[in-house]
Amino acid sequence: MLSGMSASRPPSPSPDDPSNHPSGEPSSGPTPKLPSDLQGVSESPHAPGRSLFAGFLMGFANLVPGISGGTMILAVGLYERFIEAVSNVTRFRFTPASIALLGWMAVGAVLAVVTLSGVLVDLVVEHRWIMYSLFIGMTLGGAPALWRASRPLNVGVLAALVLGFAAMAVFAYAMTGTQLGTGFGVLLLVGALAASSMILPGISGSYLLLIFGLYETVIGALRVSAWKEDWRDSLMIVLPVVLGAGLGIALLSSALRVFLERRPRIAHGMLLGLLVGSILGLWPFQDPVHKDLARKDVRKATVMALADASVEEIQAQHGAEFDAARIAALRERYAGKSPADLKILGGELQRFTPSAGHVGGALGLFLLGLAITHLVGRRGGAKT
Repeated sequence: MLSGMSASRPPSPSPDDPSNHPSGEPSSGPTPKLPSDLQGVSESPHAPGRSLFAGFLMGFANLVPGISGGTMILAVGLYERFIEAVSNVTRFRFTPASIALLGWMAVGAVLAVVTLSGVLVDLVVEHRWIMYSLFIGMTLGGAPALWRASRPLNVGVLAALVLGFAAMAVFAYAMTGTQLGTGFGVLLLVGALAASSMILPGISGSYLLLIFGLYETVIGALRVSAWKEDWRDSLMIVLPVVLGAGLGIALLSSALRVFLERRPRIAHGMLLGLLVGSILGLWPFQDPVHKDLARKDVRKATVMALADASVEEIQAQHGAEFDAARIAALRERYAGKSPADLKILGGELQRFTPSAGHVGGALGLFLLGLAITHLVGRRGGAKT
């Protein structure tokens, strides 16, 4: 009799069943297990090759305004491990896994800056539709893993996804160029915002510097020649930016780590929205409005021309193609423009109507980008 009553009694609901919580997130108990490619540093085998590749992509992304280093890390499936590792280090918890992950990523980033700062950045400028088509594919290659980590969907997850997408849409279309000052507080804030490109997918640190009119100021202060000329002036620019970057990374990584631990599905839903929304700023079929200023050497020659440098001085640094007639035309066209203004003008883009060849090529490159990210994610998720 008792056994029959016991057998007919319905099972007690599990406290970790998402259906028992309005938000879809358990309020207590163990954190839901994530897909293998999104598990934390302490739960996943370390894959040096994948970490090196992620760092390489992050380093290259930070060279190009509009491309996010965080997006590249997310696309190859190392985002959560990266956030956990940074959070550990900023809290002085130097675990071997965290040090190994960040170390290999740092090596990859340095390799990218050293080897690609010239050739591939020129490719983005000269063949933007090709590179952007590839980047879109590589970016969206990380979406399936985030989609799996966000399921089953509920109102909270969908709201987070929409919010993330909307935030990136606003950033891509509503940001307008402005010029900020160079006070300590301003540079501290700009450093914190720019550092978000290493944490938040879809946010480009160099693009933020560009739209704030501080790209040339900050990047120029890093040059050896600037330190030799006036090291105090360079230090007053670099110091607050570095302090702001460190503060931004520490605070944001810790907040994201807690969010991912306590509300994993909602957090991954928001990350998915950020990831998908980040491609809005990568529309491939667009060209520079000022094609001459899109080239770095032309911008530098223009800066020299506006500073009344002689033809001989300009040619000595940038080549014989800058004859007297061309220099005069540049002076007339961009009279009164500062180096920061020229950089902003060089980054302005306008859309063009693609041909059938453009569309076909873009689709092929998009699929190639998807395949690259998929293969890297699978190899990195495999046990070694």
